[in-house]
Amino acid sequence: MFAGIDEVDWASMEHAYGPADDVPGLLHGLASADPAERESALDGMYGAVHHQGDVYACTLACIPFLFELAADPGIRDRGGIVELLTSIGGIDLDETDEDELSELDEDEIEGVANYAMAAAAVSAGSSVFFGLVADKDPGVRLAAPLALATLHGRPARVLALLRERLPVEKDDEVRLALVEAAGRVALRHRPLAGQVANWLSGLAAGAYPPGLRLAALAQLARCAPDALPGDVVRVVAGLLSELRSQAAAPEPSPSPAPGTDDATGDRTTTAPTLVGQLRALSAEESAGRSTPWAADLLRTLHSGLDDRVADRTALLTDQLGSPDPWQRIDAVRMSGGLMRAWRGSYEGLVRLVGGHLADPEQRLADAASHVLEELFGLAAPAADALAARVAADPGSWVKDWASGPPGLGSSVKALARLGDARVLPALAAALERPEVPHDVGFAIGHLGAAAAPLAGTLRRRLGEVGLDEGAYDRASPLLGGLTALRAGEAAPEVLRVLRGAPEYRGEWLRTAALRALGSFGTDAECAVPELRRLIARPGTAAATEAAEALWAITGDTGAVLPVLAEGLRTEQVHDCRAAASALGALGRSAEVVAPRLKALLAHDELWLRVEAAIALWKVSGRTGDVLPVLLSAWEKNRHVRVRVAQCLARMGPAGAGSDATRVLRAELLSVRRHNAMDGGYGSHDTHEDEKLLALCRRALRKDTGKGSTS
Repeated sequence: MFAGIDEVDWASMEHAYGPADDVPGLLHGLASADPAERESALDGMYGAVHHQGDVYACTLACIPFLFELAADPGIRDRGGIVELLTSIGGIDLDETDEDELSELDEDEIEGVANYAMAAAAVSAGSSVFFGLVADKDPGVRLAAPLALATLHGRPARVLALLRERLPVEKDDEVRLALVEAAGRVALRHRPLAGQVANWLSGLAAGAYPPGLRLAALAQLARCAPDALPGDVVRVVAGLLSELRSQAAAPEPSPSPAPGTDDATGDRTTTAPTLVGQLRALSAEESAGRSTPWAADLLRTLHSGLDDRVADRTALLTDQLGSPDPWQRIDAVRMSGGLMRAWRGSYEGLVRLVGGHLADPEQRLADAASHVLEELFGLAAPAADALAARVAADPGSWVKDWASGPPGLGSSVKALARLGDARVLPALAAALERPEVPHDVGFAIGHLGAAAAPLAGTLRRRLGEVGLDEGAYDRASPLLGGLTALRAGEAAPEVLRVLRGAPEYRGEWLRTAALRALGSFGTDAECAVPELRRLIARPGTAAATEAAEALWAITGDTGAVLPVLAEGLRTEQVHDCRAAASALGALGRSAEVVAPRLKALLAHDELWLRVEAAIALWKVSGRTGDVLPVLLSAWEKNRHVRVRVAQCLARMGPAGAGSDATRVLRAELLSVRRHNAMDGGYGSHDTHEDEKLLALCRRALRKDTGKGSTS
């Protein structure tokens, strides 16, 4: 084994963490008799040689040796090696067009070339996997079908093998892998999609075990959704019921203590690896489940159903009513995924999720709380359930972390984001802690006037903040709360912070303090002398922020206009944007800067173009130059749409014109959220999308005025 490995000049190559001279040791480790050494070696392969999916020269050099290991029946844990080969060779470059390739730099071009060579090399050796679909090791049989479907160049032969293998395979999970591989064949080779769909339809409707039928439906949803039965929700609900009846599902078991072996409870002595941690997490999640693979099948099914929101909602409603606690946990999580990516009517679903806040199974209650936290206003049907959970468990009001500042508990945040005053006792208690939670200011911001009783405590705590290197962390949540409440009585305390801001994070602290003073309006007169001193250096970020606050307090256009106009000349894009935004707030009294704002409409930075366009409209009232810039940005960058819609809502239908009306109506007709991402999401995504929808509706109403949308 490993013939020729010493002839490879490993030291001349590199991986993610430097010279690749340690790669031979990793390859030998994969063949070790010691399971800990094998795991460590596989962890090293993913961590360095195939770091985050990258392919290096040393990755390419490993491929022949990995095939040798995968084909040797004397090697243990070969399923992991097959999966590694599948990952290395499975990068699909077919969707990369010539324009994208032309924009790559030299290093990126080399990376693309490596991916292409890896795909070719692994595909060339993929016939090895045909012999592994009947391997004695079930882990190998589990990995081999997907490897074939992903890598082999003769998909019809692969599909035939999958169909031949299914009747003789005894392992349930391997049977599911065979079905999944068929779906992959259909997705990668569309001429075979009809043949695959017919086979899957037969499996779904035949006298097969419910898990296999569910797997067939899941793959149909992925590769041929039109072939799904019309009553797919009823069919899937029936299959889930059959799965439950086959074996009574035990309650979720407690998590094993850190550092213990899941099977024996003995303390482990080997150092943890990433692969080992992932396995441990998977084992913990699967512990106590009668059908641990069912959740993956349902996720695949939901993904395949895509924009069929009504069907997905109905299916989740059934899942949330399951007597199996694990199915309910999965359903709560999947409900969050649905509402995060798709627009719809979710009142009933939210109410059901809220009903699980009081469940004695802590993981279920916590999952429901985290889903509701991300929904903001959409969580309203669960408001009473959230209030009950907050009142019943003061110990969960604040979450302490091993590193970093404490934060509010998810139920507290969810209730605050609804503007529900029943959260005030929790926030009041949080403000009395030695270290105030970092996000308390944001929570107060959603409550508005309802949080007025907290102003005195915020002011007192701010006055106690020492102006040392930790000042920003301690003061920023308090400043955020005072800003939201426009608590002008705290102006002296805020002014103390502004004057005494330390060097460390002083700019951040100054920004927060100036924002607070500006929100106080005329109640912050005591700060005017300090603000006039700060605007003495126009063109700096500090001068722009101070000018903005000064204008909010005094309305002295003559004092701030030259400062903000100078801010438009800075080469710092962020500072220029801030100056443009501040000028827009001055309205027609700043019309003198219209030519400079118009010149910025051609700037390379999209966000600056948008801010300049909005400001230009506010100071001049002219839309001819502004609308093309705003609508172009709308199409180029979905994340700018809320900001653009705020301006269009102020303009109204008459000002915005037909092109804007068309764009706004198209947005309202879209079922997918404008900021939905595949494989990731932000905690405020749903909130931002709902804000966009509200602004679009407002912009299209005839009675829309030019009031603020904030």
